[in-house]
Amino acid sequence: MPTVAVPLGAVSAGTALPAVSERIARRRRLQWKNPLKQLVRKSIIGVFGVWLKLSTNLVQHLNWFPSVKPYVGYGTEEYSRLVCRTIYAPTRAKPHTPMRGIHAMLEVPAAHERVSIHIDGVPLRTVQVGTMEVYDRNDPARAQTMAYSVSDSAGYLDLLAEHRLQPGVHRFSCKVPRRGPVEVELFTIPSDAKVGVISDVDDTIMVTQVPTLWKAAYNMLLLSPRKRASVPGMAVMYNDIRRMFPDAPFFYLSTSPWNVESSIRNFILDYGFPDGPLLLRDLDPRPKTFVPSGVQHKLEYAEQLMEDFPDMKFILLGDDGQKDPSTYAEIAKRYPGRVLAIGIRQLSARESVGGLASVAGFAATQPMPVTDVPVFTGATGSNIRKTMLPYLQQFI
Repeated sequence: MPTVAVPLGAVSAGTALPAVSERIARRRRLQWKNPLKQLVRKSIIGVFGVWLKLSTNLVQHLNWFPSVKPYVGYGTEEYSRLVCRTIYAPTRAKPHTPMRGIHAMLEVPAAHERVSIHIDGVPLRTVQVGTMEVYDRNDPARAQTMAYSVSDSAGYLDLLAEHRLQPGVHRFSCKVPRRGPVEVELFTIPSDAKVGVISDVDDTIMVTQVPTLWKAAYNMLLLSPRKRASVPGMAVMYNDIRRMFPDAPFFYLSTSPWNVESSIRNFILDYGFPDGPLLLRDLDPRPKTFVPSGVQHKLEYAEQLMEDFPDMKFILLGDDGQKDPSTYAEIAKRYPGRVLAIGIRQLSARESVGGLASVAGFAATQPMPVTDVPVFTGATGSNIRKTMLPYLQQFI
């Protein structure tokens, strides 16, 4: 079968698939019912536009020019899903160098840049345009042929490549003019893999203290990526699951932006977690009709994974510091029989409200999910491991 690259990032609702169009239209209707949200959105877009214009002029004055950052992809034996981004960078910049979150968040997108894509050295030339931040099914009838793909106004290319690959790790490379090619891994999941893992990142495997705003801001923006702390016992539990299910893919689904992918990727490798693709969020409000909430983002990717791997059942791992319990309960409800177990790491009172729980008498955590799927809880990985792993033995 010929190789087909499918960028999914720059189509309007009018040209999307009917189901996708209806989703976008529904979200538009919900937004227009709230004038305050519309005002806030317009204000954010205006401020972002001013910053983007000034920063672009600055980096061009400094003689920076476009570079590309591909992100680790995944796929089936029939097609692969890939994401990359074009940004301005100095001449000698090294892609994927870990950096503080504040530096990553200030990356300046290089819009509408030509990007050539290869998988294992094979160029991808036939493209299909889809919708950013919305799950799109593979549709070869919408393919177009061109020598390169073009990034959107935020610098993103969300790609789907239809082809045949053997299960295992392949190489996905991107190249823009005046730069050398940049390669990352592409995980091709075997069709007979029966179990997969979907894991949150913040406060599930990496200590972030998201419920405490100022601590979360410090940890995500100012803390050195080399000083990030792992949640105790989680790496051990994840590797035990990997040994139980050797073919199980690990998908790290987070509401963090793609800007910090390199830092999270290095954290996963440094602390010995099973490697796997990150499924992050594009927070630029301009190329989309909406900015997805954390829950919407996770539900969209859950749908994508459920459809990409229809014979796979999933273990969902998260924490009670945000909305993972209710989100995972909703996933189990939407896809009956597809969720084997839910593991929820319980934050301490100090983590959830910055040590004020004993004074204020409350904690900013979520209740456990109400679902028919077994839910395993604990403050550390070892706590969850003691009860979850014996239960999972029956599915080996």
